[in-house]
Amino acid sequence: MGLRHTPYDGSKQPFTVGLETISVAEWFEADRNLLPHLERKGELLNQDHGRVFRAEAGTEDAQHEVLDLLLAHLKDHHPSTHTVLNDKVHIKDGPTVHLSGRAPLETASRLVQEDLVIMRASDDGYRLTAASLCFPSSWSLAEKHGRSMRDIHETVPGFNDGRMGAIVARIFQNLTADQLLARYNWSVYDDADLHHPEARQLSVNVSESAGVLAGLFVRVERQTLRRLPRSGDILFTIKIHHDPLPLLAAHPDRANLAAGLANQLRRLDRDQLEYKGLARHQESLAQALEELAGQTVVAG
Repeated sequence: MGLRHTPYDGSKQPFTVGLETISVAEWFEADRNLLPHLERKGELLNQDHGRVFRAEAGTEDAQHEVLDLLLAHLKDHHPSTHTVLNDKVHIKDGPTVHLSGRAPLETASRLVQEDLVIMRASDDGYRLTAASLCFPSSWSLAEKHGRSMRDIHETVPGFNDGRMGAIVARIFQNLTADQLLARYNWSVYDDADLHHPEARQLSVNVSESAGVLAGLFVRVERQTLRRLPRSGDILFTIKIHHDPLPLLAAHPDRANLAAGLANQLRRLDRDQLEYKGLARHQESLAQALEELAGQTVVAG
């Protein structure tokens, strides 16, 4: 069953930093979607490379560092899915990825479900200097590449005009190579595609037979931060969990999860709703989730 991460259950709050420490073993996740996610990545990298991969000159050493760290991690923590050899990696029931012939960051990205972003310190704060970004959540690598954290988050409510931006800048500045941090975001989307580079408002096809939640997906971003020990750059990873909302109906903790998501939806202000693309359907979604939370589970 999906719903591996449920930050909307009340354990996290939207539009906050919400970082937590994780172990090295938890750095990358491989789940039942590993092969379809890698297949979709391959399609995007092969067919639309310039939209999903960018790297400045001078980032090659940092890219190699990411690949070296990832290969060691896969060897130690994911031997059931990845067989790491000297010049290639065999992925169980999937592709074999050769370790030369491409930019190291792209090679690394083809091994895992996560997108990979390198941030480098500059006079303007940390800048996005290299990225393999196949599964963006309503933002474009072409627009954000080379820009500072402040510029990247200029449309995020409360980031630059509140405390969040200053807190994030301080975390980036003070992050040490032995720390590994994670945080989570969520939203609701109306299709199954992982690749969403354009911002848009949710469209709900309300049907009496199917219900408001049918055809919708709860999209959770699991983000991690780790300083690269040799280059001093920061690697930012993004793992997408894109689960059909009706999965809530079959979840053993359905009532709490549905009620938690409804509560967070109702607490979002207008700017936050617009940013998440939920402004038009806040009430109908919240009501449907509250009804789901109140339904009695009948044992089969």
